[in-house]
Amino acid sequence: MNHLAGKVAVVTGASRGIGRAISSRLAGVGATVVRLARSLADGEDGQYYDLTCDLTDPVLRNRATEEVLAEFGPPHILVNNAGGFLLRLFEETSVEEFEEQVQLNLVAPFAVTRALLPAMRSAGRGHVVTIGSVSDHIAFPENAAYAASKYGLRGLHETLAAEYKGSGLKLTLVSPGATDTGLWDAFDPDHRVGFTPREKMLKVEDVAEAVLFALIQPSRVQIDEIRLGPA
Repeated sequence: MNHLAGKVAVVTGASRGIGRAISSRLAGVGATVVRLARSLADGEDGQYYDLTCDLTDPVLRNRATEEVLAEFGPPHILVNNAGGFLLRLFEETSVEEFEEQVQLNLVAPFAVTRALLPAMRSAGRGHVVTIGSVSDHIAFPENAAYAASKYGLRGLHETLAAEYKGSGLKLTLVSPGATDTGLWDAFDPDHRVGFTPREKMLKVEDVAEAVLFALIQPSRVQIDEIRLGPA
């Protein structure tokens, strides 16, 4: 049985990397995928329904979530994937850079979930998947801003899981280790001591499979968290 055929899935940060892989995987099993990203133009192509959305812009964010509800009703799935990455020593990290990480990695998923989850709860069903990071539970040097935002995101997930227990909603945190995406282009991990070389990193498809695994479980099964990393 295809558990996701015909279901509506909203994926943020869906134009590249992990978000694109998740969108492709969900569309491949029959879900109607609504992709939100800054670099996507509004429109649909038979496989995706795309909405241009800078998730740090409250006006654009509200427009996108309102359009989702107007066009599709409460989504069955929300994947909070959009995020940014900063690798910088604490004393070299500006307050503005810290705020940017928190806005994109924590405030944006809070706001998108806040806009869509009440309708999902009223419908008595739905699954919110949040893409975290190994840095949401392990501290690394040069991760002050990034880790603070991701630890906060894990705290948000755990709080929502407690608040909505028994409501019919499911919430899952997927925390991948180093994954080979374009976010690493500026940091050259192949030539940094202690970093995982890109050829040994997880692939975006690995994370997409973890998301799909959580989504296709029987209604009686709740997967709170999936942690995955390079072997």
